[in-house]
Amino acid sequence: MMKINVAKKKASNPTMALMGLTLFVLMIIVLGQNQYFFLASLQSFITSTSHTISHHSDHGDTSKQKSLRAQDQPLEPFSSAPKSIIRCDRSHYFYDICSINGPTIFDPFESTFYDMDSINKNETNIIVEKIKPYPRKWENFTMGQIKEFTLTTGPLSPPCLIHHKAQALVFCLGGYTGNFFHDINDGFIPLFITVNSLFPNQDFILVISKLEDWWVQKYKDLLQSFSNYPIINIDKENVTHCFPSATLGLMSHSFMNIDPKLTPSSKTLIDFHKFLATTYGTGQSQLQPQSRPRLILASLDGNVGHLILNQDELRVVTEQIGFEVILLKPRKNTSLHESFGLIHSSHAMIGVHGAALTHALFLRPSSIFIQIIPIGAEGVSDLCFGRLARGMKLVYEEYKIGVEESSLMEKFGKENSLVLKHPKALQKNGWSKEIMDIYLREQNIKLDLNRFRIYLAKAFKKAQVYMAIKG
Repeated sequence: MMKINVAKKKASNPTMALMGLTLFVLMIIVLGQNQYFFLASLQSFITSTSHTISHHSDHGDTSKQKSLRAQDQPLEPFSSAPKSIIRCDRSHYFYDICSINGPTIFDPFESTFYDMDSINKNETNIIVEKIKPYPRKWENFTMGQIKEFTLTTGPLSPPCLIHHKAQALVFCLGGYTGNFFHDINDGFIPLFITVNSLFPNQDFILVISKLEDWWVQKYKDLLQSFSNYPIINIDKENVTHCFPSATLGLMSHSFMNIDPKLTPSSKTLIDFHKFLATTYGTGQSQLQPQSRPRLILASLDGNVGHLILNQDELRVVTEQIGFEVILLKPRKNTSLHESFGLIHSSHAMIGVHGAALTHALFLRPSSIFIQIIPIGAEGVSDLCFGRLARGMKLVYEEYKIGVEESSLMEKFGKENSLVLKHPKALQKNGWSKEIMDIYLREQNIKLDLNRFRIYLAKAFKKAQVYMAIKG
């Protein structure tokens, strides 16, 4: 009777029955679409998720995204997500960086890192990534000289012959290695950033390509400050190595710069200076105790350009003003312990834009630094050493030479307005080799000492104040 009564009741209200059926069908459709959307979004998230090595500005970031980036750990949305996966971040102008977050075998003959977890699980979805681990990725000519490495999940790998307990940090030299500016700017500052961003308080092995014996000898102490493990020279290896994980590439924040917003521990260029001080010590100069401010005159010899043609006269004027002048002529085999000790105990430094001014990193913060800027080098001078001075919190002054102080006037004539008076117009399409040769290699300087004396006098007064405070 109950069934009959119910049937009659439903039959008496067909409109309600039809609405209920329609609502039920719609619910099924919506749930099905939502499930599809969820699964599709999840798949997209997993496949596009990269190592959170990426460092961008905070604009538009959620607090959760900032927190993840600050931790600088791989994004793992689920505990079941594989820990050993190849991940690459190619979002940066200066560098790419890739990692295998699990056991890996390196085959030196193929320049390939194999992800062992994927191979052991016989996964059929093969991942292949390639990278040139050098932080000048925008510069095609330079990157053409850099070794390329492959990271892959299979299908096969050679057996491991040498086992390491520490993870690998892999990068290339090459490029401009041998120039002190580039050794620091393209090598050690990016290495410092990478280590402090990805490997704080962790052991790792430096695995380097294009490694020269003289380079290792010159920077031996600095390299050992990063890692106590013997360096692996990739190009000389003929056996396989296995590591618990591997990272390929070095992070860069642009020229001569460490952005505290982009490092988890808010490191700056001053922290890099402290790192250098830890490595080379404050250095005890063999000179007698100073009774007057000491000034380092960065000098160049030979036909490299940017020479101060009246350097002897400049030295006399500088000493007349009151400075004790030390001539710095850095060479390939110059001891960095000696250089650091001498410069760190000084109060001021002057020099023409060029690689030698990289030694300003050895100055103590609040020291005085004057960069002499040749014709046509205003932009690159600020990019390299103006930025260094600001990052080091030096008391910085620029001396921009006049046309009459440039040797280019003799070559091109005073009336050549394009080369001498409007270099930006000549450079608007970029720095070709020809333009670089003109402004950075063919140009020497004869200082107007009457004009430059004003800069020196001002620097001397500041150096006296600094010496009274810091010694």
